[in-house]
Amino acid sequence: MVANLTTRLGQLTSTPAGGPYVGNNRIINGNMAIDQRNAGASQTFTAAAAVAYCVDRFYASCTGANITGQQVAGTAPYQYAYKFTGATSNTGTLFGQRIESLNIADLVSANVVCQAQIASSTITTVTWTAYYANSANTFSAKTSIATGTITTTSTPKIYTFSFNAGSSAANGIAIEFTTGALVGSATLQYSGVQLEAGTIATPYEFNQFQVQLAQCQRYYEKSYDLATVPGTSTGVGSVSGAYTTATTTTYIGAATSYAVRKRATPTQVFYDTVGGSGVVTRIYPGIGTYTGNAVTAGAGAQGQISCTSDSGNAASFVVFHYTSSAEL
Repeated sequence: MVANLTTRLGQLTSTPAGGPYVGNNRIINGNMAIDQRNAGASQTFTAAAAVAYCVDRFYASCTGANITGQQVAGTAPYQYAYKFTGATSNTGTLFGQRIESLNIADLVSANVVCQAQIASSTITTVTWTAYYANSANTFSAKTSIATGTITTTSTPKIYTFSFNAGSSAANGIAIEFTTGALVGSATLQYSGVQLEAGTIATPYEFNQFQVQLAQCQRYYEKSYDLATVPGTSTGVGSVSGAYTTATTTTYIGAATSYAVRKRATPTQVFYDTVGGSGVVTRIYPGIGTYTGNAVTAGAGAQGQISCTSDSGNAASFVVFHYTSSAEL
């Protein structure tokens, strides 16, 4: 009896097979495994433009000259990395993630530690900076918490740094990596980004793919398969109906259903083919109506679309896909 009780107590107090660090990482998609926007295709970042989101939850920008970024095969233990390729006259790069208030508020004035696997063919110094948003989840104005430099090499290596999250961490924190010029065909890549409580970095926390995808979909979601090109007629989400003449007021409609509740009311874009013509049109948040192939965006409930008759077609159909963005 005593032996059985001892065994049971051991089962209740033992560390799960997944390790003691489950749920610690405040960075989402730090191993670059989810890429809904581009599905591994290259993306161009325009010099001096505002930051643009790329691999899920991360954003980037550059100065001097345009550069490209792409999800690529990673270096163990990471299956993927995000790699930038430079250009002549480029003068700098930026790569970062904004952490929502709900995911960081418990770390107000706490010590935190960050790690990242970084490598570059030419760049030897990467600057990290931690910011807090001046108001909750609004990073258009932000204040530096701490900054430092990392000396990097061409071999992917895990680097760590720590800081105190400060009294305003509950507004949300951004972690950004910046560099000098990434010129010519030079490359720079990141993976394994993790932010956690404490001063000692623990092994990177891996999530199951579907769990990580759901975390990303809170901020950005596509209705079609990850490999489907926006604007094509292949994928899920189709509605069909008959039209008669250009003067009819017959409607067809559909409501989209998100896989995950969004952080905030999203900006929704529909990609559709009208009247079998192959014309791709976009409809923005709310109920959109057609006058022929022209679109008027309505102010109705998010995630809905309705269409009047397609001008000049006796019978027609609409096939659509959407993206919904509620990024920070």
